[in-house]
Amino acid sequence: MDVNRRDVLKALMGGSAVAAVAAAGVPVAKAGKPESFEVVPDALGLMYDATKCIGCRACMPACQNANGLKPDTGGSGGLYMQPDSLNAHTKNLITLYTAADGHERSFMKKQCMHCVDPACVSGCPMEALHKEPHGVVGWNPTLCIGCRYCQIACPFNVPKFEWDKVNPKIVKCELCRHIVGTSATEPACTKVCPTHAVIYGKRTDLLAEAHKRIKDKPGFYFEDRVYGEFEAGGTQCLVLSHVDYTNLGLPKLGKESAPSQERRVNDMVYRGFLTPVVVYGGIVAIVRNRWKEHMEHTGKPGSGEAHEQEKRA
Repeated sequence: MDVNRRDVLKALMGGSAVAAVAAAGVPVAKAGKPESFEVVPDALGLMYDATKCIGCRACMPACQNANGLKPDTGGSGGLYMQPDSLNAHTKNLITLYTAADGHERSFMKKQCMHCVDPACVSGCPMEALHKEPHGVVGWNPTLCIGCRYCQIACPFNVPKFEWDKVNPKIVKCELCRHIVGTSATEPACTKVCPTHAVIYGKRTDLLAEAHKRIKDKPGFYFEDRVYGEFEAGGTQCLVLSHVDYTNLGLPKLGKESAPSQERRVNDMVYRGFLTPVVVYGGIVAIVRNRWKEHMEHTGKPGSGEAHEQEKRA
């Protein structure tokens, strides 16, 4: 049914917002992006087992070479690659966690988690960040406007911006999608890992392998759970560790993704277009009351005592 704007405004001026909805036949409407991402059957990803990582960092230069990135040598005075964190030149990073008492240690591989329902994709106004057919979160440079909303939205603080470039890019792991299936069969980081601490494949297979490892070594892994199976709606890059995941820099997140929460709230607020109409109706009612008070105060015909006098005359 077509919305009759005149009927809506007439009903609103009459002081009834609900009547405005009924008079115009406004259909149920949802705000924001309507789609809700789910795990695709052939979703690809990585599984990183921190207990198998020896910290050799072979995956880091392999990633640099595969993606044509200039090594970040700032931390070593220009002698060798030593990034402090993910940045415009680093998509993949191995860090070391050491407990205060020195008794607990673990390496951690930091990169894009390739969320099932990514906050960066939801936050991108131009859809420069998007989901590829296999669930990989890709970036399209021709659509990016450099707003950096993705940096704010990402719960893992992954996307980075090339501040030193005239035509800057958003830099993040894209699972080597530009070479996998053409010149390579797997991402550069998994290909060179000597201990297979990080492996590549379908998310379903990776989850099965992760749970098998947990079953084979009861009590060995932290809380016997796989990070990324449910966090933030699920991620396609999974992590196993023997220490608390928060100590490795992974945030403690609920099972619902941020975009899913946003869609749910927007749906409640804008359901049936009722809330905006009610708010507008309230504004109209206030204006009408203020105008009536003004007319009564000035004694002009049309309302209050002046209007009654005019009627008696």
